[in-house]
Amino acid sequence: MKKIIFNVIAFAFAAVSLSSCGYNSMVEKQEAVDEKWSQVQNVYQRRADLIPNLVAVVKGYAKHESQTLENVIAARARATQVTLDPDKLTPENIQKFQQAQDGLSTALGKLLMITENYPDLKANQNFLELQAQLEGTENRIAVERRSFNEAVKDYNTYIRKFPNNLTAGMFGFEKKAYFESQAGADKAPKIEF
Repeated sequence: MKKIIFNVIAFAFAAVSLSSCGYNSMVEKQEAVDEKWSQVQNVYQRRADLIPNLVAVVKGYAKHESQTLENVIAARARATQVTLDPDKLTPENIQKFQQAQDGLSTALGKLLMITENYPDLKANQNFLELQAQLEGTENRIAVERRSFNEAVKDYNTYIRKFPNNLTAGMFGFEKKAYFESQAGADKAPKIEF
């Protein structure tokens, strides 16, 4: 009987200790980071989903631009193949993910630049709508990346504070990586519509 009472008291003490040392908050903050990462991937997928429609519209007007169209399709395939599990958000993995997305952005920029040579394409309602959706998606990407970085900051700060850092170390809560600007990101890409 004493053993049962001792176990109940030990369990209650452990539960109170873990909740007061921030374990539950760490779980909540880690889940927030994972959710924000899912939103980042969601908006990148939205962009990838728009590209086949854009390529199809451009293809009808710019048949001799097949190399540019093929490059966009190949870049889209590379970008959608790079996935990243929220538990593996290291700086190196985020950089690989971002490089694949940057390759797609570059190819897409070239595709949009060739539209200058096709006035009928620039006036096509489907093209204009896709272009507007793509612009909106690029804005969403920026918003979601910022939101992700804010959640990472909150989580990283929390697990590094004392005494939370002790609990984080005991239970394997590790720092998450941020999205960072790529080299040359301080210069806006030149894309003319």
